[in-house]
Amino acid sequence: MSGPHDGKRDEIRSYAFGYVLALALTGAAFATVHWPHFVSTTTLAIVLGLAFVQMVVHFRFFLHISLGRSARDDLQLILFSTLIIILMVSETLVVLFNLRARMM
Repeated sequence: MSGPHDGKRDEIRSYAFGYVLALALTGAAFATVHWPHFVSTTTLAIVLGLAFVQMVVHFRFFLHISLGRSARDDLQLILFSTLIIILMVSETLVVLFNLRARMM
């Protein structure tokens, strides 16, 4: 028999697991940078990979966005917002580098 508190307990367990996983990923990124065992480009690739995995963890455990049919609208909204931000940042960088080249 499942009581009304089982859903709440599962939700808290999900948050706790996501929190521990996010802490572990953050610790792994800090350890990779603090104790360099790899070439700098490999270290950068590892940190970027850990950042991507942590982003997925945050989407799944804290924002409750998955690849299910009910969450596809939310996922499309996040992907579109990401595209707009990438376009804004990249065009700003193009303008800044162009200005820098003209000043030199």
